[in-house]
Amino acid sequence: MAFEATKREWSELYAFFRLLADGKVCSGTPDAKKDEARCLPVAMVQREEHDGTRRYIVEKDCIHISGEKIDRRIPREDFDTVAGLILEGIRNAQGDEVTSPDGVEGFLDEALIYDLEAKTDDRTDFSVAFYSVDAPLTGFVVRSRLGTMFPLLDGGRAANFKFEQTGVRFPSPAVNKINAAGEEDNVIERMLMIERLGGALKYSDVADKIFRSNLSMIDLHMGRLLGEMTRLMWLDGITKVSELTEEVKKLNPLKIKDELISKHGFYDYKVREFLLAVAMGMRPAKLYNGVESAIGGMLFVTGAGEVLCYQRAFRQTFADFLFYNTRLEKGSTAKDKYGFLERENGAYYFKLNLKVGLLKR
Repeated sequence: MAFEATKREWSELYAFFRLLADGKVCSGTPDAKKDEARCLPVAMVQREEHDGTRRYIVEKDCIHISGEKIDRRIPREDFDTVAGLILEGIRNAQGDEVTSPDGVEGFLDEALIYDLEAKTDDRTDFSVAFYSVDAPLTGFVVRSRLGTMFPLLDGGRAANFKFEQTGVRFPSPAVNKINAAGEEDNVIERMLMIERLGGALKYSDVADKIFRSNLSMIDLHMGRLLGEMTRLMWLDGITKVSELTEEVKKLNPLKIKDELISKHGFYDYKVREFLLAVAMGMRPAKLYNGVESAIGGMLFVTGAGEVLCYQRAFRQTFADFLFYNTRLEKGSTAKDKYGFLERENGAYYFKLNLKVGLLKR
């Protein structure tokens, strides 16, 4: 009997099958292309199911499935066939829901796969051993352009920045008028209205103390830097992180020396460090102490169905990929509680929310 799942769920399974069928995965380049000169042999993929751990060991012609009271072998070409069926099903689906292609459900039962999304507590999707079954495992998250992607950073209201409303002092009727302007998510209209009425928004702080401390681990002024990038996204309509960084370099909100910007690449470096921390598991509302998490890298599925490997071992390439392939996104004002003037300790503040996602193409 056919069943439905989202493109994102199918994509995770597709990447898993593609690794097993190919027995290798190529590293990605900063511009999301395959680096043919740097392909890593996949010896084993470990995946969690609701009833325990599965080890999918890559042998010459078959995949050896090992687990508690499990010992089974399936031809590798079957994984290749089913990966192709899943890719075709995703591409042919009109909406986000994809009906299981003919023959796929039976194969999932044979391969002892009952959960399309692996059951893990460490935010990884599955782990890979390269070169040898006994090699250390690297935990990966899967992100795919074939469907809707989870944001790299979606911290909700914990990822808000506070801007103090300065300039003229607005009376309550003016504040109410500003907050009622436009649709609920039309943040830019309220920002521009504040300016038209003689007000200004001056960066104040990171709203959440845990996120403030987490960002301070990267740089004591990281909150101001990201806050200014978020403000620019709304005011100038620029979303790509690399382009926003270029604009920040011109504004120089941290008032550092030109030499540090041009020769040392200060802003470029700090933004890359932030993106790496987020990709490796840093979250706004959870204490971050710089210790590496279980996430060791990302498997990125391109629109063409290629699986690219980015991992901590090739840090600079991973950082460059994130830098050129991420954007700031606009979250819900109702859910994330931002975009309105709020009174606090006798002053008015306007919050903006930070949300980072991968480019769709």
